[in-house]
Amino acid sequence: MAEAHQAVAFQFTVSPEGVDLRLSHAALKQVYLAGLRSWKKKITRLRNSLVTGMFPASPASWLVMAAAILASQASRLDPSMGLIGKITDAYLSEPARAGLGALAFATLLWLGLVVTMRGALRALLCYHGWMGEEHGRPSHATKCWLALVKIFAGRRPMLYSYQASLPRLPVPPIRDTVQRYLESMRPLLSDSHFQHTAALGRDFEHSLGPRLQWYLTLKSWWATNYVSDWWEEYVYLRGRGPLMVNSNYYAMDFLYVTPTPLQAARAGNVVHALLLYRRLLNREQIKPGRPPRLAPTSRSPPDSLQHRQDSRHIAVFHAGRFFRVGLYHGGQLLGPRELQAQFQRILDDPVPPAPGEETLAALTAGPREPWARARQTYFGSGRNQESLRAVERAAFFLTLDTTEQGLLGPEPGRALDRYAKALLHGQCHDRWFDKSFTLIVFRNGKIGLNAEHSWADAPIMGHLWEYTLATDVFQLGYGVDGHCKGELDPSIPPPQKLQWEIPEECRQVIQGSLRAAQALADDVDFHTFAFKDFGKGLIKKCRTSPDSFIQLALQLAHFRDKGKFCLTYEAAMTRLFREGRTETVRSCSIESCNFVRAMTDSAQSAAQRLALFRVAAAKHQTLYRRAMMGAGIDRHLFCLYVVSKYLGVDSPFLREVRGCGGVLWGLKRGRGNLQEGVGLGLTHPVFPQDAHRFGANIRTALLDLRALFNLPLK
Repeated sequence: MAEAHQAVAFQFTVSPEGVDLRLSHAALKQVYLAGLRSWKKKITRLRNSLVTGMFPASPASWLVMAAAILASQASRLDPSMGLIGKITDAYLSEPARAGLGALAFATLLWLGLVVTMRGALRALLCYHGWMGEEHGRPSHATKCWLALVKIFAGRRPMLYSYQASLPRLPVPPIRDTVQRYLESMRPLLSDSHFQHTAALGRDFEHSLGPRLQWYLTLKSWWATNYVSDWWEEYVYLRGRGPLMVNSNYYAMDFLYVTPTPLQAARAGNVVHALLLYRRLLNREQIKPGRPPRLAPTSRSPPDSLQHRQDSRHIAVFHAGRFFRVGLYHGGQLLGPRELQAQFQRILDDPVPPAPGEETLAALTAGPREPWARARQTYFGSGRNQESLRAVERAAFFLTLDTTEQGLLGPEPGRALDRYAKALLHGQCHDRWFDKSFTLIVFRNGKIGLNAEHSWADAPIMGHLWEYTLATDVFQLGYGVDGHCKGELDPSIPPPQKLQWEIPEECRQVIQGSLRAAQALADDVDFHTFAFKDFGKGLIKKCRTSPDSFIQLALQLAHFRDKGKFCLTYEAAMTRLFREGRTETVRSCSIESCNFVRAMTDSAQSAAQRLALFRVAAAKHQTLYRRAMMGAGIDRHLFCLYVVSKYLGVDSPFLREVRGCGGVLWGLKRGRGNLQEGVGLGLTHPVFPQDAHRFGANIRTALLDLRALFNLPLK
């Protein structure tokens, strides 16, 4: 209750003696500082919007142009060829004519320069010929293009500076998409099935396809990106299955280094590093890229993304209890040592969880429909609504885990599997899977991240995570005793425990979601291993791309494991276009299948296998470049399918595409850095399976590919 009284700026009571008014100067000071901070942020956003709006020009360029025009006027020169005189005669009164006419002309000329430079930059960024050229040997056209880009790209760009200059994602011709789809399915279908699919494709290309394409082209002219909004809504937000495992992904800590074994200290440094990144983001001081919606972002069922400009607190979970931890005091961001003290208070707090509180987060781990109904029924008012708002409006979610993870014990390989599974799903009730991301800090100081997928793809979180890890260790650091550096302010209010009133009916819903989530988690066959034999440096000595090398190794490993080929999903970024997200690279090609068969055929010589590898690697690079240039297969077909649903028409070909031609997606792969070397994440959803056996096949395949080039391991 004392904390509640401190939060009130003034109190008054009415009695027979009159009105008793009491002011809390400390609370009023906090209100003043909060308002001041809010106005500073508004001014910063306004300034950034103005600077971004005039990019690639700058305010300094306007000053230079205005000074030049005024100087020419003083020298009795008229660079406007009479236009300044017309402006002064028509729009300005006699006392103001001296310099305002020149300033008006300079401003108009400068605005014309801004529009011209932005249009020229957009036209230049439409050129993608450099992607097909050999590394280090650009053509003369590419050299000229680079020189022009340097001229028109401006200086010191902010995060959003290039958004208005990026070209729109093009809509590929239907004929090309159908042909590429059939080419991708050829090695996976029987002759009769392929002929049937090809006939459906030809019919679609000449009948319904052009009509759907017309509507899609119209959308591409109107919307900034014809794919991204539908992809977010129908692929991510409309899904009714659990987010846990199916959608959310994770990131690991350093494998071989733990800067401190103190849980509260590691949490203090890492949380502070994340907040420093958020400050850079709010100030738009991060290098240009896809605009992230970092925090506070949360999904709320029935699913929609709730994004707010700012948040002054984080939500913390420990031992079945939820806490609200403020991030500012006296208008200043809490330092690492102050955050450590706050988290230590939570770790030392003996208060038990309320009934139903311990497993409450299981609602976000299970199917979406029960969570949507429970939210509406039990969390729409009172304490539950206030506490839920505190969680959903938090900058992010922090779990102070009660377990230890990392390369521990006599079997580090098994320990790494447990570590990864802890990050992917935990105990199914100790992560808030709806939040943009959950930071997990284990009892021994290891950390990790579980991220919700709809708001951003893995490269966005990868950039944040690399910054956080580097800032934690190299910028903030720790004392010799493992504690965070800095001073403590004893006047900082303690964390606030969130209050819940969960009735028995709601607890039954929570238990149902928990059982569904635990069944899903138990069904995950997970294996993670560190491949130390070689890394990307050795692969580059083979004069091939690391991506192609890895993809062909995966195809070889899967064929040895299953004895057949499968559809393979690799995500390529489409960030060359405005609001671009991803496109699918179908890595299983005719060329890759020919190479894999040669690797399993003892009659083939090493030279023949190497030649087929070169062909397959070149084909994969072509597929990847097409995807990056907006000429992929799956996003275009997906949007055509959405248009057909809006129009209420049926297409046998799109039905066949939606069913993958009766072929399951067997491999889905994304890239990330565990440590320097080869880092990848891989799901293998074709059942039955043995993840450890498949991992062994991947290791063998990587070593076999290295042997093709006859290169030493070290």
